[in-house]
Amino acid sequence: MVWTDITRPQYRRKGLRYSSDTADEEWRLISPHLPPPRRLGRPRTTDLRAVVNALFYIASSGCQWRLLPDSYPPYTTVQRFFYSWCDDGIWQRINHELVMLSREASGRAASPSAGVIDSQSVKTAEAGGPRGFDAGKKVKGRKRHIVTDTAGHLLGLDVHPADRQDRDGAMAVLTSIWMLYPWLRHLFADGAYAGDKLATALAGLGQWTIEIVKRSNTARGFVLLPRRWVVERTFAWLGRCRRLAKDFEASVASAEAWIWIANVRLLSKRLARHRSAL
Repeated sequence: MVWTDITRPQYRRKGLRYSSDTADEEWRLISPHLPPPRRLGRPRTTDLRAVVNALFYIASSGCQWRLLPDSYPPYTTVQRFFYSWCDDGIWQRINHELVMLSREASGRAASPSAGVIDSQSVKTAEAGGPRGFDAGKKVKGRKRHIVTDTAGHLLGLDVHPADRQDRDGAMAVLTSIWMLYPWLRHLFADGAYAGDKLATALAGLGQWTIEIVKRSNTARGFVLLPRRWVVERTFAWLGRCRRLAKDFEASVASAEAWIWIANVRLLSKRLARHRSAL
């Protein structure tokens, strides 16, 4: 990014304890989707904004749970909310809402009609859990399978062992979003998704078309491929969160939750800047 007198104030995080903390406008986008206090039992004493800030701090810095600064709630409290929200799918719902708001803010329809699909193989740590060996990338770990719209918004994801082929792993992520985005029926993909296997499996979800964007056999070096660069840029955006440098999680559910958290952090910042500019 080129820092100018116009862009610098837009991205300044002045007034926050840590740059990963939520600004007021960002918190107004997230807070309505968090669970309210229970009607029975002990009253809630934990500030949910502090919990969200703690999760954003871990995602951004990549620190361990026990290294969470004292300015946040105890790490055990943050963990309890993290796993509870992970089980309830809170972050997926927040992401879905923010994606629609972001698309509408840019003048697009809330539900996309075309998407881009791809996977990213990442190494796992000693925590264990499901894993496999990706012979093509020479990586032992897991694959992050994602679908974005043509603007790069994360629509759906599925984490699975890296030894699963892309055309086999695609069905899980597409099945999880076909009801959330009912107009999504066209996919841009690379050669790993070619063939009749995926197209036949998608027949049960409606009429889909898959457009394979191939690299030219005569190309040399880096070549910007139409549409496919969008999903690669989304992987780069997510990679700004150091928690995603490797897959440190023992469970697939936790691995997916951190990706959702990273994307919600990105979208809330983007929407807040757009609203402040109005």
